[in-house]
Amino acid sequence: MDLLYLDYNCFQRDFDDSSQTRICMEALACQEIFARAEAGEIQLVWSFMHDDESALCPFPERKYEALRLASLCKIQVGPEEQVRDLAKSFEAQAGLSAKDAIHLACASYCNAAYFLTCDDELIKRAQQLPIGKKVINPVQYIGFQVT
Repeated sequence: MDLLYLDYNCFQRDFDDSSQTRICMEALACQEIFARAEAGEIQLVWSFMHDDESALCPFPERKYEALRLASLCKIQVGPEEQVRDLAKSFEAQAGLSAKDAIHLACASYCNAAYFLTCDDELIKRAQQLPIGKKVINPVQYIGFQVT
């Protein structure tokens, strides 16, 4: 069973402008991932960084939805010292923002097989890191094809 760590943008994708084909496909892929988690086919991770981003979200409906989807996440990652050290290393090696570095460090800490994000720049920067997991877009994970 795959263990997936989703960037916070995956929890929010349904709220973005679905008139854009890419965003629509990413939203559908994220919906499929959450459905698979609910069916017990995959496992999802929720971290303290997700909690922080939810707390800072100024839109109540987005915050509520992220917290609702958090209930599907069976693995929880707290602010461990090893996560902090990994994040600092990732920031230095790949020029990641602190937030992105923490998310990647949490995924590494819990041994997630995949880190899914809708952020192309994060995918590009993460490829510079020796993290041993696939950092890809949710559409790639699901295998949707846009024709």
